[in-house]
Amino acid sequence: MNRKNFKKFIKNLPLDVDVMGRDRYFNSAVLIPLVKINKEYYLLFQKRAAHIRQGGDICFPGGGYEEEDTSFEETALRETKEELGIKKKHIKVLGQLDTYVAPIGAVIEPFVARVKKKAVDNMKIDKNEVEKTILIPMKFFKENPPTEYTLKYEVHPFSINEKGEKEVHFPVEELGLPEGYRKPWGHKRHKVWVYKYENEVIWGLTAVIINDLLKKY
Repeated sequence: MNRKNFKKFIKNLPLDVDVMGRDRYFNSAVLIPLVKINKEYYLLFQKRAAHIRQGGDICFPGGGYEEEDTSFEETALRETKEELGIKKKHIKVLGQLDTYVAPIGAVIEPFVARVKKKAVDNMKIDKNEVEKTILIPMKFFKENPPTEYTLKYEVHPFSINEKGEKEVHFPVEELGLPEGYRKPWGHKRHKVWVYKYENEVIWGLTAVIINDLLKKY
């Protein structure tokens, strides 16, 4: 690289940072709704409808970024309107938590917001996506630490399908890579937090977001 090209390279480096390889991931945003009830703050959750992907899970309103969205904040607000019927005018975004890159191959942008109680009382839930909503006081999470589990992730270069046939996902032998990559590798350990509230279980990404929120609350 000559001096002229190097200067051009330096000039084109971004001043802000983003997630490397973001275009390889599913990009999404969630809203973390805080609702004040009788001088106490509650978190508003929704339980996903049983027939959709990850059905039955407890989560915050949110979803995938779409081309017409002007920002990830707009994504979170749009999804909240679509899923819970809460309009933008009843929501005040207070800030954003750190970007989370999930092991499942998704990037999540979480936004903390205050939502008017009147709007929560008059929600119009999309039953195609949401089974019900749940309000849980913030103090519950501060007073009840989650149970911690550890999962193990491995990279599998091949798998056996239903017909008993070997399906190669990564041609290790053809690429001439070391022997160690011809079988599952990685053995990465991943912590999972689980909260139990009444008869509901909150875990996964939602629990990660709650833990990050508590550090700042």
